Amino acid sequence: MYTLEQLKQGKGPALYNRAKALVPGGTQLLSKRPEMFAPDVWPAYYSKAKGARVWDLDGREFIDMSIMAVGACILGYADDEVDDAVVAAIRSGVNSSLNCPEEVELAEAMIALHPWFGMVRYARSGGEAMGMAVRIARAHTRRDTVLFSGYHGWNDWYLAANLGETDGLDGQLMAGLQPNGVPRGLAGTALPFQLNDMDGLRAQIKGREKQIAAIIIEPARGEEAPGESLRQLREIADEIGAVLVFDEITSGFRMCAGGIHRRYGIHPDIAVFAKSMANGYAMATVIGSERVMQSAQTTFISSTNWTDRVGPVAALATLRKYQRENAEQHLIKLGNQTKRIWAGAAERSGLAITTSGLPTLASFGFQHPQAVALNTRFTIEMLQRGFLGFRQFKASLAHGAAEMDAYASACDEVFGVLAALPEHALLDTPPHHSGFQRLTKE
Repeated sequence: MYTLEQLKQGKGPALYNRAKALVPGGTQLLSKRPEMFAPDVWPAYYSKAKGARVWDLDGREFIDMSIMAVGACILGYADDEVDDAVVAAIRSGVNSSLNCPEEVELAEAMIALHPWFGMVRYARSGGEAMGMAVRIARAHTRRDTVLFSGYHGWNDWYLAANLGETDGLDGQLMAGLQPNGVPRGLAGTALPFQLNDMDGLRAQIKGREKQIAAIIIEPARGEEAPGESLRQLREIADEIGAVLVFDEITSGFRMCAGGIHRRYGIHPDIAVFAKSMANGYAMATVIGSERVMQSAQTTFISSTNWTDRVGPVAALATLRKYQRENAEQHLIKLGNQTKRIWAGAAERSGLAITTSGLPTLASFGFQHPQAVALNTRFTIEMLQRGFLGFRQFKASLAHGAAEMDAYASACDEVFGVLAALPEHALLDTPPHHSGFQRLTKE
């Protein structure tokens, strides 16, 4: 057990306070801000990560039952097989005046998984890969407007949805995103829609048929994709000549190797992958039909660091192990087990919760007027017991029976603690943030 004071006085929170004066927003990724978990308590930085475990700057060990590098490390932290392949690549030269052959091997492997596609381009992060996909779609159609559902990153094309109505993105996973710095001339070029409202989408399109360059969705994030909606989207895109894009940055490699759309039999014109495909190494792929992808040659899309060897090598090694170990079966099993752990602990404690999400992107929520306080206290209590615990869990291949058994016992204990607390004493630290919030006042 770690005491609350030990956690608050650790090197991580102190370093993060320094970082906030040096780095706008404190970190490079909103999802890794300590404020998203337990302000002033979350360890913030790691000294080592291996398997399903993380060590903070004070050497404290935690089993990661939270976001596992925001879903990037699907095999577990510092997987030996992937790391060995990367080390060998590094010793052979990360970059040169010539191209690495692995990028061709990876392209063939990705197309073998998705034979309805014919060509591939690479990037090194999800956001830039989505920017590339939108550029290709606009180049192919010679149109400007994008219709989208879901969360798709930080680029101008996406944040333009908030230029007219500043809450346009609030229903698309993350509220409070500001479009400052996005050219006002992009207003009206990105229009959100709800994936379960095809009639509403058709109404948005009416009169704009020749303006729509792309229809972009996350085919599945919180839940399985609505199959009928996917079918209708395919029909609508074909009717108006728009490019159908599936953002698989989160959903890819979680329920099967490659894209989750493989499970549905509905094929987009472009799919985008990042996160899990290289087990934590920087790698992203834009894959699509030859007809659409050839339009990349009619515009300018190019970067030195898209040609490094590490990304493709890591992705190939990850894919080999993922397929050999049938990783998706393990991930699905653990996700379903975790939902049962939460539900059982809640029932025994008398707390009301709901569980949701794909098993490989499982989450729970307290049904309580002070849910945010309970979430934060849950995280703190789990930290004290040696877990990075959160209301989400992204399983990895490295999680095994020992981790799951220990987590089940801790959840039972923590839910009992939460249920026994009087409402006025749920939390004596700041509550977690629920979306984008400024860390400092202007």
